[in-house]
Amino acid sequence: MCSTPIPAGRHWDGSPRLTRRPRPLHVAGTSPSRLLRTGQSSRCRQCGNRIDLYQRADQRPIALHPAELATVQVPEPCRWHLAGGIAYSRDDGSLWCRIPHAVLCPRRTPLCRTSPYLGALRRQLAVRTRRLADAGAFTFDSTLTNAPATGVDNPDRPVVQMLLCRYLAASSVEHLRCVAQTRHRHRCTHPVLALTAPAGIWRLLPSGSACGQLALPDVLMAVYDLGHLPYSEQLRWRAQRCPQHAVTPGAADLALAGWQPFHPLVHTAHIRPNMPHQEARQGRDR
Repeated sequence: MCSTPIPAGRHWDGSPRLTRRPRPLHVAGTSPSRLLRTGQSSRCRQCGNRIDLYQRADQRPIALHPAELATVQVPEPCRWHLAGGIAYSRDDGSLWCRIPHAVLCPRRTPLCRTSPYLGALRRQLAVRTRRLADAGAFTFDSTLTNAPATGVDNPDRPVVQMLLCRYLAASSVEHLRCVAQTRHRHRCTHPVLALTAPAGIWRLLPSGSACGQLALPDVLMAVYDLGHLPYSEQLRWRAQRCPQHAVTPGAADLALAGWQPFHPLVHTAHIRPNMPHQEARQGRDR
């Protein structure tokens, strides 16, 4: 008795074998957010639970709980919804909404009055945090909650002025990395500060912002000024892209731009009264 060979593309029982080709992710040209869905998931640095990062209308990031909750179970000040990849804090009238992770984080104080349902969900996240810690997948970092408000807290976050506004960078100017996706679906490794593109100038400017924020009298701070650059270059810095991806509008982002609107009263710890080269010289003299 001769065995019948199984035709290619079928299982042992003769049923067709379905093969799904990998489908690349694309971002619509009319989308207000250029961030891919794969770049929105992360882990909370305080509890280790999964979070989803989204941009708000003011272009500031916010961490939301990854699951949708019933609107009746969430207090009105904590209700968020998504539209076009942007997170909005107002209620859209639907039966489901999103909630900030800071409300449920077991290592933070709730931002609003929680219901028994949210309290139970908060305890579930606390149990998950303990399991991650016991398995060695997460380590508690006490410096995130007990960090002193001093000028040496994080000196590598400079204040950058562009597009008539001031922003607090996520890292030093030299280490700002492009957030665009490459052809191999990885994040670009090129820096935003390129040798072939014009650079900014360090200046000592008053701490009062150009956007009408409350000014601090007689306080000078080091600012990396990009105001003299062309408008297209300032847009490139604001999008946190290298020169190669600045001319590629179809490339999506794999991470959020690390800019945070600077406020002289909130970010007092990041005000540097000396120029960077002066601080380096003072460190060598010591």
